[in-house]
Formats: sequence, C-alpha cells, structure tokens
Amino acid sequence: MNEPIIELKHIKNYLGNSWVHNDLNLSVTRGEILAIVGGSGAGKSTLLRTMLMLQTPTAGTIKVFGQEITPNSTTALHYLHQHSGVLFQHNALFSSFTLLENVAFPLKEHTQLTQQTINQLALLKILAAGLTVEDANKYPAELSGGMQKRAALARAIALDPELLFLDEPTAGLDPQSAAAFDELVLNLQKTLELTIVMVTHDIDTLWQVTNRVAFLGEGRVLAIAPIAELVTINNPLLQAYFTGPRGRAIEKIYSGKKN
Repeated sequence: MNEPIIELKHIKNYLGNSWVHNDLNLSVTRGEILAIVGGSGAGKSTLLRTMLMLQTPTAGTIKVFGQEITPNSTTALHYLHQHSGVLFQHNALFSSFTLLENVAFPLKEHTQLTQQTINQLALLKILAAGLTVEDANKYPAELSGGMQKRAALARAIALDPELLFLDEPTAGLDPQSAAAFDELVLNLQKTLELTIVMVTHDIDTLWQVTNRVAFLGEGRVLAIAPIAELVTINNPLLQAYFTGPRGRAIEKIYSGKKN
C-alpha cells in the first residue's frame, strides 16, 4: 500500500469571496479507505469535487492514476471518469428509471456491450450491493433509504472502478442500516480491490471502516492518521471535533475492542 493513486499539491480553492482551501496537500494510497472530515465549511465536499475535476481548483496540481489532471487533459479526464465511481450524498438516482435501468446507465454510456450483457452485469452489481432480483424492477421511490444507498452504490461500481468516492454514505440511515452499509463497503473494498475516498460525519464509520482519516481545517489538511491516532492529537480544532460526548463514547467502545 505505498503507491499513491491521488496526489494533491498546493491546492487552492476560492469560492464565495473566501479561500476554502489554501495550500492543501494530500495523497491517497492505492488500496486504502481514506475519510475526509472537518467542521462545517472546511471544504470537504469541495475537495471531493476537486479530486473528480468536477470543480477546477484556483491553483495547485492534481494527479490521479499517475497522470496530471487539468480541464484540458481530455485523455486523463476520460480515464479518471472511466475508472472511478461516485456515490453522491443524496444518491442522485433517476426517479423515472427502475433500479436495473439506473445501474445499467453507466454501462450504456461508456461501453459497446449488448443490452442483454449490460442487464446481466447490472444485475450482478445489484446483487453485490445486497439487493435482490425482485428489487431490480422497483423504482427509487419504492426503495427504503438504506436500499437507495445500496442502489446508488451498485451504480457507482457498475464499471468496475479502481477508485470509489463516497459522499456522506451513511447520512440519513438508522444505526443498524448504517452499520450494515459500513460492512458492505468493507466487503466490496476487499472483493473488488478498491481505493475508497469518503466524506463522512459518522464517527462510527471512521472507527469501523477507515485506514486513515484526513482532518481539514484552516484551508488545509491539519492532520492525517489512523483514527486511533488522530483523536489523540493535541490540536484545538481536532479536540473540539472528536471529544464531544458522542465522540468520547464511541472512542471508548472501539478502544475497548482493541484491548
């Protein structure tokens, strides 16, 4: 796990008359699950969009899969979008498409496969995401919140990506559904050998799923480490974030499991 799959150097993002990021540096190692956390307004989702080049940084360089990505690097951008999947915070499923049609959509857009093959591959991804054959013919409105997350995840892995981005993957889920989704992410990461970058506020997820956590503040990455190390760093912003009643309770639970 030494090879960087994403390298951000000296990233600056200027939005809404202020600097969201100012000289931000971050590397994501191939095969790891990295979470991005920070207080409100720290620029977590902006950073995710920057990695995907859905937003062009004001300054700095981005390398993904060893290639520098710019708005004009058509080949590198195409490779990035072909080899990465995204689960958006609000799922972004097409409401007029069935689950099967939603998952099949990237395959129709980016491959020359027959419709029969596309449907077969889409169904495999639906099953891999913990849904059923019967669910495949349902519309998003007929699915529970947890099932919609799984549906969006099935679509995100439709093209067998190397790199997966998750934006608040457990937001809006009850604790049981969130724990089951965390387990699904871990299983898929191992099975598909994914590199995963996620933005999350879920402290349970940080302890259960991640290899490292990057904490954003003051326009940059203030610290990056495994969560067990990150919560011990003597920095006022980190301490304020992690040492609330819920954070302390969860840390105690997971620390107890490791002892």
